[in-house]
Amino acid sequence: MSESREVRLKRLQMRSMRRGIKEMDILLSGFAAANLAQMDDARLDLYDALLHENDQDLYQWVTGQAAPAEPFRALVEDIAQTYQK
Repeated sequence: MSESREVRLKRLQMRSMRRGIKEMDILLSGFAAANLAQMDDARLDLYDALLHENDQDLYQWVTGQAAPAEPFRALVEDIAQTYQK
C-alpha cells in the first residue's frame, strides 16, 4: 500500500526535523516547511533520497565545504540559497 501525498509530506517534514545534528534539523526543517508542499513527486523522491544521506556530508554540501553528490546538486543549491545571507 502506498502512502498518500499528505502522509508523505508529513513523514518528510518529520524526517527533516529529526536529523542527527541540530544544524541539519534547523536547515532542513525550515526548507521542508517552506517547500515540500510545492514539490512534484519526482522532486519529493529526490528529497527523500537526500534524507538518507549522512548528516556530516549534508552539512558540508549545504555550507559549501564540499561539492554535493551529482544527483543532489540542484536540490542542495536550493537548500543552501534559502540560508545565504
